[in-house]
Amino acid sequence: MGRTSKDKRDVYYRLAKENGWRARSAFKLLQLDEEFQLFQGVTRAVDLCAAPGSWSQVLSQKIGSQGSGQVVAVDLQAMAPLPGVVQIQGDITQLSTAKEIIQHFEGCPADLVVCDGAPDVTGLHDVDEYMQAQLLLAALNIATHVLKPGGCFVAKIFRGRDVTLLYSQLRVFFSNVLCAKPRSSRNSSIEAFAVCQGYDPPEGFVPDLTRPLLDHSYGESQSFGPITRETNPSLMQVMCLQPHPLGTILSQKSFNPVSPLVVTLDLGENSVLGGS
Repeated sequence: MGRTSKDKRDVYYRLAKENGWRARSAFKLLQLDEEFQLFQGVTRAVDLCAAPGSWSQVLSQKIGSQGSGQVVAVDLQAMAPLPGVVQIQGDITQLSTAKEIIQHFEGCPADLVVCDGAPDVTGLHDVDEYMQAQLLLAALNIATHVLKPGGCFVAKIFRGRDVTLLYSQLRVFFSNVLCAKPRSSRNSSIEAFAVCQGYDPPEGFVPDLTRPLLDHSYGESQSFGPITRETNPSLMQVMCLQPHPLGTILSQKSFNPVSPLVVTLDLGENSVLGGS
């Protein structure tokens, strides 16, 4: 399918074409890294739901260029090869996929797991938010098999009324969780990204891809219960990496498509989510 004229007017679409990125979404990961230093000290990274491969491209250039860096991309569909990226055509809900990832890392866990995947949207906000949350939890589930303690996990979310519940679930496994919206993310989109740092699963937790994360049955066979870490959903922050006005972007030759402008918001009980 060809791109619409709206896409072609989009500054990040044009920049992606000019810089050889497979999609404009490459700038989202670049801006998240600029803010959170995601790639610092990373030598092994996994890109889940990787197609068409723009995030894998970024990982390859930022991590693979260090010589010892390794990048594994996972997707149900095959995608065109990328230099420095090992591709696995597999299902992220299957244990065999997790084993294959670790095999490519020669038995070592990953430092960073990212997921920019999203289901086909229906236009029904509650349904789309739920489907995206389930995809995120599936990505988190396989991440618990391949991510090292202290590692980082980044995944797309759709912001909505249940976002604080999702935050509470993520806080079970990570010491720090933020919701960030890069300025390359379209204002009309409800997408944002959960940036989870400091992987620290609860004592007694055993990864198991055959059961949903935080399912009540975990408590029947091991000491890990549904929520064992104290969490405060009202403290979830949304980092809005705000876009410049389009005219400003086009008029400034020094425009840096990576550097973010950050506004921190609090998602308290009475807060209202702004435009995406």
